[in-house]
Amino acid sequence: MSLSQFFRLMDAMARMSLRADATKFILGYIWWILEPLLYVGVLYVVFTLILSSRQADFLWFLMCGKLAFIWFSKSITQASNSIVSGKGLVGKINVPKTLFPMAVIQECLYKQAAVFSFLFVVLLAAGYPLTINWLYVVPVAVVNYIMIIALAFIGAFLVTMMRDFSPLIGLGMIFLMFTSGIFWNIRDLGDPAKTDFLLTINPLAFVLDAYRQALMYNTPPDLWHLLAIGLGFGSLALAMVIVMTRQSQFLALKALN
Repeated sequence: MSLSQFFRLMDAMARMSLRADATKFILGYIWWILEPLLYVGVLYVVFTLILSSRQADFLWFLMCGKLAFIWFSKSITQASNSIVSGKGLVGKINVPKTLFPMAVIQECLYKQAAVFSFLFVVLLAAGYPLTINWLYVVPVAVVNYIMIIALAFIGAFLVTMMRDFSPLIGLGMIFLMFTSGIFWNIRDLGDPAKTDFLLTINPLAFVLDAYRQALMYNTPPDLWHLLAIGLGFGSLALAMVIVMTRQSQFLALKALN
C-alpha cells in the first residue's frame, strides 16, 4: 500500500465512521459540539457554584483547556482500542495496523475542527480581541496532533498485546486531567521555578497553557519548547510505526485471540 493509498483509505474510514455515528442520534452532527460543551458545563457548575472559584474568566479558561483535553483524551482512548475493535477486518486483509488508530485520530480531528471553530466564535463574543497571536494556535494544534498520534500508537500496540491496558489508559487520562492545569492556572503556583518545572515535565500542561496564552492572554508560546515537544513525540511516533510494521502479523494474531 502506497502512502497516498494509506491516507485515502484512512480518510474514507474516518468519514464513514462520522456518518455512521451521526445517524445514531437525533441531533446528529450537533453532538460534535454539544458533548464537549456539556463536559465544560458540568465542571463549570462544580467549580463555580460548589467550590466557589473566584477567577473572573474561569469559564473561558476552562473551555480553552477542557475542549483541547477532550480531543487529546478521546482520540487516544478510542484509538487504543481500534485494532481490537477492527479485528473482523484485521483477520481478512493484510493492511498496516497503524491504519486503524489513524482512522480514529482523523475522525476525532474532524470533530475537533468544529469544536475549535465554535471556541473561536465564543471567545470573540466574550470580548477577546482577534490578534496575530491567535495564529500560534496552528503550531500548537499541530504539536498536539503529533502527541496524539504517538501516544495512540503506543496505546493501540499495548491494548492489542494485552487487553488489560485499556482501563489503565483510561485511568491515565483521569490522572492527566487533574495534573495538567485544566481546572487551575499552572502560572498561579506562586513559584516560577515550580511552574517551569511542571511545564517541562508535563508536555500536555505546556500545550494547554499555550492555547490559553495565545487565545486569551495575547502572548506567544515558547516556540523552542514547542518544537522540542513536537520533535520528541514525532520521533516516538516514527519509532512506533517501525515497530508496528515489523510486528504486523503478530498484532493481527493477538487481535484475533
